[in-house]
Amino acid sequence: MRCLNPICYEKCFIKYLIKGQKFPIFALPFRDFGIGIKINTTIMGMNKNTILGWATLIMIVMGLLLIALGAFRYDDVAGWGFGAVGVGFLANAWVFSSLKGRL
Repeated sequence: MRCLNPICYEKCFIKYLIKGQKFPIFALPFRDFGIGIKINTTIMGMNKNTILGWATLIMIVMGLLLIALGAFRYDDVAGWGFGAVGVGFLANAWVFSSLKGRL
């Protein structure tokens, strides 16, 4: 289904989201010229646990990076700030990890 009306375009996209089917995405700037990009993928490719797992992994990496930046790059007061923010990232990652399987 291809909607040419800009107002109807969002409704059609939401209709595809609700059905969970494979959906075509048309590049908005090129939609008027008939150039469409079709992506065959499903919306629900990841469940909540995999999303929480990826978020946990990203936050662990960022927390360790910030702690390393504070320890090795900045020797002044700024290093303490980077280290504190890195510990905060690790705490949030711990919370995300504990939420897996409970939501």
